[in-house]
Amino acid sequence: MTIPAQFDTKAIEDKWYAYWMEHNYFHSEPDHRKPYTITIPPPNVTGVLHMGHMLNNTIQDVLIRRARLKGFNACWVPGTDHASIATEAKVVAKLKSEGINKNDLSREEFLAHAWEWTDKYGGVILDQLKKLGASCDWERTKFTMDPDMSASVIRSFVDLYNKGMIYRGYRMVNWDPEAKTTLSDEEVIYEEQQGKLYFLKYKIEGTNDFLTVATTRPETIFGDTAICINPNDARFSHLKGKKAIVPICGRVVPIIEDDYVDMEFGTGCLKVTPAHDVNDKALGEKHHLEIIDIFNEDASLNAHGLHYEGKDRFTVRAEIAKELEANGDLARTENHLNKVGTSERTKAVIEPRLSDQWFLKMEELVKPAIKAVLEDNEIKLYPKKFENTYRHWLENIRDWNISRQLWWGQQIPAYYYGLGKEDFVVAETPADALELAKSKTQNPSLQLSDLTQDADALDTWFSSWLWPMAVFGGIMDPENKDFKYYYPTNDLVTGPDILFFWVARMIIAGYEYTGKKPFTNVYLTGLVRDSQRRKMSKSLGNSPDPLDLIDKFGADGVRVGLLLSASAGNDILFDEELCNQGKAFTHKIWNAFRLIKGWEVSDAIPQPESSKVAVEWFEAKLQQTLAEIEDHFEKYRISDALMAIYKLVWDDFCSWFLEMIKPAYQQPIDSVTFAKALEMLENNMKLLHPFMPFLTEEIWQLIADRKPEDALIISQWPEKKSFDNKLIADFEHTMEVISAVRTVRKEKNIPFRDVISLKAINSENVSTYFDSVVSKLGNIDAFEYVSEKADGALSFRVKSNEYFVPITGNIDMEAEIKKLTEELEYNKGFLKSVQGKLSNEKFVSGAPEKVIEIERKKEADALAKIAMIEQSLLSLK
Repeated sequence: MTIPAQFDTKAIEDKWYAYWMEHNYFHSEPDHRKPYTITIPPPNVTGVLHMGHMLNNTIQDVLIRRARLKGFNACWVPGTDHASIATEAKVVAKLKSEGINKNDLSREEFLAHAWEWTDKYGGVILDQLKKLGASCDWERTKFTMDPDMSASVIRSFVDLYNKGMIYRGYRMVNWDPEAKTTLSDEEVIYEEQQGKLYFLKYKIEGTNDFLTVATTRPETIFGDTAICINPNDARFSHLKGKKAIVPICGRVVPIIEDDYVDMEFGTGCLKVTPAHDVNDKALGEKHHLEIIDIFNEDASLNAHGLHYEGKDRFTVRAEIAKELEANGDLARTENHLNKVGTSERTKAVIEPRLSDQWFLKMEELVKPAIKAVLEDNEIKLYPKKFENTYRHWLENIRDWNISRQLWWGQQIPAYYYGLGKEDFVVAETPADALELAKSKTQNPSLQLSDLTQDADALDTWFSSWLWPMAVFGGIMDPENKDFKYYYPTNDLVTGPDILFFWVARMIIAGYEYTGKKPFTNVYLTGLVRDSQRRKMSKSLGNSPDPLDLIDKFGADGVRVGLLLSASAGNDILFDEELCNQGKAFTHKIWNAFRLIKGWEVSDAIPQPESSKVAVEWFEAKLQQTLAEIEDHFEKYRISDALMAIYKLVWDDFCSWFLEMIKPAYQQPIDSVTFAKALEMLENNMKLLHPFMPFLTEEIWQLIADRKPEDALIISQWPEKKSFDNKLIADFEHTMEVISAVRTVRKEKNIPFRDVISLKAINSENVSTYFDSVVSKLGNIDAFEYVSEKADGALSFRVKSNEYFVPITGNIDMEAEIKKLTEELEYNKGFLKSVQGKLSNEKFVSGAPEKVIEIERKKEADALAKIAMIEQSLLSLK
């Protein structure tokens, strides 16, 4: 068989992915085996693959492929999230480009456009995951807006409402004026922004006096309904019971007293705008103030803004400052660093707004989730440091605003039959709602046409918190065989940025609906950053296209490049050189395979002693590495597991084992060693397969003719066996001896084709088991142990053993003596400087202990080197 010199990544990737799909290796059905289940963190349906997805899904694929090899019934459920805000924004933008205004469409017409968009772009990211090698059970692909998934969400809402946990309330919420919807507290990112503090003058009614109020938002004066002072502030005692006049709009408002006012901030006076600040809202309720909403849904000013009506809030801020100054109502401005809430999705500055919204009570719901992670250790977070973040969020949780002013999403199943606050029913279907409404109103003549469904959609997270249950039908039919078999799932791999948004909420939902955890382990990846530690983004232009990387370095190379530096919870400083390293590893393995398959094999020759011990050593080394790998996987140190395999294959297998068994030039290899070499290669491929699936399947299939049931993807993980640690330790010594012999050859210009002899004083009492390997790899014709130093030989030490290479005619004696003498003088000078430091009491008493230790080691190394050089000089003279 002719094996190509180059590994054609694209052809091989396409070939083996198609082969795996054709033979349905990714699909899982309940059977007698123990299940191993992962549900994918569903990416946005209209999204495309980015570096974070690459990392996250590579780790999941490693875990699922390893589980498959270990004999589990491995099931990895893929899917996408409908992403209400992001998707609706894209559809609205597309319609706008076509001259269509969303407000001119009915809900049904808009949803038709949204589904068209989803059908066109919805599968892109999942197809891209296939290029990465993701072995998802594609037959189980779910979408959070699938009919059964939506039914699960609606049932959950109705259930929680009937339990008294969901309620409708008129609250101050976070309003995203770009997406035109509310956001939960967790979807608001607070950023420090440089702004201004405006000092405004409010006249006191009936006088020529005024008071000064500091504000960061002068445009909100149109919503002012009071000025508040602290009752303990003597500066303003004369204003008690009086009224002030709001600049520009001329509204007369009361001056109220409340110890909420911070006397140290600004001027000690506070303008109260109940419709646009959560604290002002509380003051307004306490003091029975008027509430005036001055903004439209896009944060432009409404009619209350007088001549600023229709203008954007930030435009008004600049213009109103000029008007206030012209009117003499602006005392001064100061630069002010302020924390501003922005939308996690659209980045728009959030506007506090009063509105009727749906809320889920969280105080009782979170208790099992706190207990499971922080007390019972039933669910483990990796790394453990994120437990503190988890604790902080859950112990300070507030009720969850679950309604969104969007059309794309599950429509809230509340049906109104009147104008009163309580004139509604909640039901899974319109038919059920009608029966409930008839019963509640005692009006049997009510018709469906008399009911109006709530226009809002549910928060996307309210659907995805059911994900591990809903994908197996666990909400609609908790007794079905899939749900009973696959749930709870095993591992969840996700980013720490959604630890609260999604992970904690899934845990909450899991215990609420099943009394069980949704998963056992949560592996939190780091964020992928560039070499300057910047988060990767399109706007910075520092985020490479993952598919371009796969084209350039191959999927296996990219996977290795990402994982080599991807320790749990730590950010990854991505550099394309990492992928190049992965590509180089691919070629190293391919060339090693080509070397083995290029050997002529003979049944007629006996196995050399050097090959016999080489096989025994590598079998032990593989078992030692296997134990190390298993420990890393158990602790979710995926990067460390890969590094252990990387060293085993690159260093131990390619650099040592193959050299040890390689036949002489144009000579055959014995069949026993060859068979063992292929067996060891197969074991290496099994260990590597989760990380490098394409390369390993290709080599596995080329090693021997395989039937579909013998494919690597469904083979067996190497079996753990006992191994001889001493054998491994002895070979560590052997490697040092071989390296030293090669160094002597290089430095003394002794060609490798020239045989040499070697003598050794075995002070360490090292095993002689690997002497045949030393002889082969050093091209040594005679290796003997002696009790005295050899005259007329070059010497070197490995630990306390001393080795002697007899001088050959190729060495220039005078040049060698001169070189060693110069080296001796240098080392004596170095030793003198080190000993000078160590004899300096001031240095010894003042330097850290670690520094002293380093200097003492330098002294010991120099003394050993000097003794060795002096011995070599004696041998040459």
